[in-house]
Amino acid sequence: MNVHAFTSDVAFTPTVKAIQARKGSRQSYARVEERGGWQAGITPDLAAFIEMQTSVFLSTANGDGQPYIQHRGGPAGFLKVLDEHTIGFADFSGNRQFITQGNLTDNSRAFLFLIDYAHRQRIKIWGTARVVENEVELMAKLMPQDYKARPEQVILFTVSAWDANCPQHIPQRFEAADVAAALAERDKRIERLEQEVARLEGNSVTAARAGAATGVDTAEE
Repeated sequence: MNVHAFTSDVAFTPTVKAIQARKGSRQSYARVEERGGWQAGITPDLAAFIEMQTSVFLSTANGDGQPYIQHRGGPAGFLKVLDEHTIGFADFSGNRQFITQGNLTDNSRAFLFLIDYAHRQRIKIWGTARVVENEVELMAKLMPQDYKARPEQVILFTVSAWDANCPQHIPQRFEAADVAAALAERDKRIERLEQEVARLEGNSVTAARAGAATGVDTAEE
Protein backbone atom coordinates (compact mmCIF):
# COMPACT_ATOMS: atom_id res chain seq x y z
CA MET A 1 0.00 0.00 0.00
CA ASN A 2 1.37 3.41 -1.00
CA VAL A 3 1.27 5.77 2.00
CA HIS A 4 2.67 8.72 0.02
CA ALA A 5 0.62 11.52 -1.50
CA PHE A 6 2.46 10.91 -4.78
CA THR A 7 4.32 7.79 -5.89
CA SER A 8 7.47 9.88 -6.42
CA ASP A 9 7.42 10.81 -2.72
CA VAL A 10 9.25 7.53 -2.14
CA ALA A 11 12.29 9.43 -3.43
CA PHE A 12 11.20 13.07 -3.17
CA THR A 13 11.24 13.57 0.58
CA PRO A 14 10.49 17.03 2.06
CA THR A 15 14.24 17.63 2.22
CA VAL A 16 14.67 16.66 -1.43
CA LYS A 17 11.77 18.91 -2.44
CA ALA A 18 13.30 21.81 -0.51
CA ILE A 19 16.56 21.36 -2.41
CA GLN A 20 14.67 21.13 -5.72
CA ALA A 21 12.91 24.40 -4.86
CA ARG A 22 16.20 26.10 -4.00
CA LYS A 23 17.86 24.88 -7.21
CA GLY A 24 14.91 25.59 -9.50
CA SER A 25 13.58 22.15 -10.48
CA ARG A 26 10.66 21.76 -8.04
CA GLN A 27 8.09 23.35 -10.36
CA SER A 28 8.72 20.90 -13.19
CA TYR A 29 8.50 17.91 -10.83
CA ALA A 30 5.34 19.35 -9.28
CA ARG A 31 3.76 19.26 -12.73
CA VAL A 32 4.65 15.56 -12.97
CA GLU A 33 2.94 15.03 -9.60
CA GLU A 34 -0.16 16.87 -10.85
CA ARG A 35 -0.34 14.42 -13.75
CA GLY A 36 -0.28 11.48 -11.35
CA GLY A 37 3.43 11.11 -10.65
CA TRP A 38 5.47 8.03 -11.38
CA GLN A 39 3.76 4.76 -12.20
CA ALA A 40 3.31 2.20 -9.46
CA GLY A 41 2.35 -0.79 -11.58
CA ILE A 42 4.40 -2.79 -14.06
CA THR A 43 3.27 -1.88 -17.57
CA PRO A 44 3.66 -4.24 -20.56
CA ASP A 45 6.57 -2.12 -21.85
CA LEU A 46 8.33 -2.23 -18.49
CA ALA A 47 7.73 -5.98 -18.20
CA ALA A 48 9.35 -6.51 -21.61
CA PHE A 49 12.33 -4.35 -20.60
CA ILE A 50 12.77 -6.23 -17.32
CA GLU A 51 12.66 -9.66 -18.91
CA MET A 52 15.22 -8.68 -21.58
CA GLN A 53 17.86 -7.85 -18.97
CA THR A 54 20.85 -10.07 -18.22
CA SER A 55 22.01 -7.94 -15.31
CA VAL A 56 20.49 -5.98 -12.42
CA PHE A 57 21.70 -4.09 -9.36
CA LEU A 58 19.78 -4.66 -6.11
CA SER A 59 20.19 -2.09 -3.36
CA THR A 60 19.29 -2.67 0.29
CA ALA A 61 20.15 -1.09 3.63
CA ASN A 62 20.59 -2.61 7.06
CA GLY A 63 18.73 -1.63 10.21
CA ASP A 64 21.19 1.21 10.83
CA GLY A 65 20.65 2.63 7.34
CA GLN A 66 24.00 1.49 5.92
CA PRO A 67 23.40 0.99 2.18
CA TYR A 68 24.63 -1.98 0.16
CA ILE A 69 24.37 -2.80 -3.52
CA GLN A 70 24.67 -6.21 -5.10
CA HIS A 71 24.85 -7.32 -8.72
CA ARG A 72 22.71 -10.16 -9.97
CA GLY A 73 22.93 -11.65 -13.44
CA GLY A 74 21.71 -14.48 -15.62
CA PRO A 75 20.34 -15.20 -19.08
CA ALA A 76 17.67 -12.93 -20.51
CA GLY A 77 14.46 -13.83 -18.70
CA PHE A 78 16.08 -14.62 -15.35
CA LEU A 79 14.11 -11.63 -14.00
CA LYS A 80 10.46 -12.60 -14.21
CA VAL A 81 7.40 -10.39 -13.87
CA LEU A 82 4.94 -12.42 -11.80
CA ASP A 83 2.13 -9.87 -11.69
CA GLU A 84 1.53 -6.12 -11.98
CA HIS A 85 3.53 -5.39 -8.84
CA THR A 86 5.91 -8.34 -8.39
CA ILE A 87 9.29 -9.25 -9.87
CA GLY A 88 10.92 -12.52 -8.91
CA PHE A 89 14.22 -14.21 -9.56
CA ALA A 90 16.21 -17.21 -8.42
CA ASP A 91 19.06 -16.15 -6.14
CA PHE A 92 22.08 -18.19 -7.22
CA SER A 93 24.68 -19.39 -4.77
CA GLY A 94 27.68 -17.06 -4.57
CA ASN A 95 30.20 -16.01 -1.94
CA ARG A 96 27.66 -16.77 0.83
CA GLN A 97 28.07 -13.51 2.71
CA PHE A 98 24.25 -13.12 2.86
CA ILE A 99 24.46 -9.35 3.31
CA THR A 100 21.38 -8.71 1.17
CA GLN A 101 19.35 -11.34 3.00
CA GLY A 102 20.42 -9.94 6.36
CA ASN A 103 19.55 -6.41 5.31
CA LEU A 104 16.12 -7.47 4.06
CA THR A 105 15.48 -9.26 7.35
CA ASP A 106 15.96 -5.97 9.22
CA ASN A 107 14.72 -3.57 6.54
CA SER A 108 12.51 -4.70 3.66
CA ARG A 109 12.89 -1.51 1.62
CA ALA A 110 14.87 -2.14 -1.57
CA PHE A 111 15.71 -0.67 -4.96
CA LEU A 112 16.39 -2.15 -8.40
CA PHE A 113 18.52 -0.40 -11.00
CA LEU A 114 18.35 -1.73 -14.56
CA ILE A 115 20.47 -0.37 -17.40
CA ASP A 116 20.50 -1.27 -21.08
CA TYR A 117 23.80 0.03 -22.43
CA ALA A 118 23.11 -0.91 -26.05
CA HIS A 119 19.95 1.23 -26.20
CA ARG A 120 21.11 3.71 -23.53
CA GLN A 121 18.08 3.18 -21.29
CA ARG A 122 17.85 2.93 -17.52
CA ILE A 123 15.00 2.16 -15.15
CA LYS A 124 14.84 2.86 -11.41
CA ILE A 125 12.42 0.78 -9.34
CA TRP A 126 11.56 1.41 -5.68
CA GLY A 127 9.82 -1.13 -3.49
CA THR A 128 10.26 -3.82 -0.90
CA ALA A 129 11.82 -7.25 -1.16
CA ARG A 130 11.85 -10.52 0.72
CA VAL A 131 13.76 -13.77 0.56
CA VAL A 132 11.79 -16.99 0.12
CA GLU A 133 13.45 -20.26 1.08
CA ASN A 134 12.44 -23.88 0.49
CA GLU A 135 9.66 -23.14 -2.02
CA VAL A 136 10.36 -25.86 -4.59
CA GLU A 137 7.58 -24.96 -7.05
CA LEU A 138 8.40 -21.26 -7.03
CA MET A 139 12.09 -22.01 -7.49
CA ALA A 140 11.33 -24.26 -10.44
CA LYS A 141 9.22 -21.52 -11.99
CA LEU A 142 11.98 -18.91 -11.66
CA MET A 143 15.07 -21.00 -12.43
CA PRO A 144 16.27 -20.36 -16.03
CA GLN A 145 16.20 -23.54 -18.09
CA ASP A 146 19.59 -25.18 -18.68
CA TYR A 147 21.43 -22.38 -16.89
CA LYS A 148 24.55 -23.65 -15.11
CA ALA A 149 24.08 -22.19 -11.64
CA ARG A 150 22.90 -23.48 -8.28
CA PRO A 151 19.79 -21.70 -7.01
CA GLU A 152 19.81 -21.14 -3.28
CA GLN A 153 16.60 -19.21 -2.66
CA VAL A 154 14.17 -16.80 -4.29
CA ILE A 155 13.94 -13.03 -4.03
CA LEU A 156 10.54 -11.43 -4.56
CA PHE A 157 10.47 -7.69 -5.20
CA THR A 158 7.24 -5.73 -4.75
CA VAL A 159 7.15 -2.54 -6.83
CA SER A 160 5.88 0.68 -5.28
CA ALA A 161 7.14 3.17 -7.90
CA TRP A 162 9.37 3.33 -10.96
CA ASP A 163 10.87 5.94 -13.22
CA ALA A 164 12.80 5.97 -16.50
CA ASN A 165 15.86 8.18 -16.85
CA CYS A 166 17.09 10.04 -19.89
CA PRO A 167 20.05 8.49 -21.79
CA GLN A 168 22.42 11.33 -20.94
CA HIS A 169 25.96 10.15 -20.05
CA ILE A 170 25.14 6.45 -20.55
CA PRO A 171 28.04 4.96 -22.57
CA GLN A 172 26.88 2.76 -25.43
CA ARG A 173 28.13 -0.78 -24.95
CA PHE A 174 27.08 -4.06 -26.47
CA GLU A 175 26.77 -7.61 -25.20
CA ALA A 176 29.63 -9.87 -26.31
CA ALA A 177 27.16 -12.40 -27.72
CA ASP A 178 25.45 -9.70 -29.81
CA VAL A 179 28.80 -8.46 -31.14
CA ALA A 180 29.84 -12.04 -31.97
CA ALA A 181 26.58 -12.63 -33.84
CA ALA A 182 26.99 -9.38 -35.81
CA LEU A 183 30.58 -10.27 -36.72
CA ALA A 184 29.54 -13.78 -37.77
CA GLU A 185 26.85 -12.32 -40.04
CA ARG A 186 29.41 -9.88 -41.49
CA ASP A 187 31.82 -12.75 -42.18
CA LYS A 188 29.08 -14.74 -43.93
CA ARG A 189 28.26 -11.74 -46.09
CA ILE A 190 31.94 -11.25 -46.99
CA GLU A 191 32.19 -14.94 -47.89
CA ARG A 192 29.11 -14.70 -50.13
CA LEU A 193 30.50 -11.59 -51.86
CA GLU A 194 33.90 -13.23 -52.37
CA GLN A 195 32.18 -16.25 -53.91
CA GLU A 196 30.20 -13.95 -56.21
CA VAL A 197 33.36 -12.09 -57.25
CA ALA A 198 35.10 -15.39 -57.97
CA ARG A 199 32.12 -16.54 -60.05
CA LEU A 200 32.07 -13.32 -62.08
CA GLU A 201 35.83 -13.46 -62.60
CA GLY A 202 35.50 -17.07 -63.72
CA ASN A 203 32.78 -16.11 -66.20
CA SER A 204 34.96 -13.29 -67.52
CA VAL A 205 37.94 -15.61 -68.05
CA THR A 206 35.74 -18.22 -69.74
CA ALA A 207 34.29 -15.58 -72.08
CA ALA A 208 37.75 -14.24 -72.92
CA ARG A 209 39.01 -17.69 -73.76
CA ALA A 210 35.99 -18.38 -75.90
CA GLY A 211 36.51 -15.11 -77.76
CA ALA A 212 40.17 -15.86 -78.34
CA ALA A 213 39.30 -19.26 -79.73
CA THR A 214 36.82 -17.76 -82.22
CA GLY A 215 38.84 -14.64 -82.99
CA VAL A 216 36.25 -12.34 -81.36
CA ASP A 217 37.47 -9.48 -79.11
CA THR A 218 35.06 -9.77 -76.19
CA ALA A 219 36.34 -6.51 -74.67
CA GLU A 220 34.76 -4.56 -77.55
CA GLU A 221 31.37 -6.28 -77.51
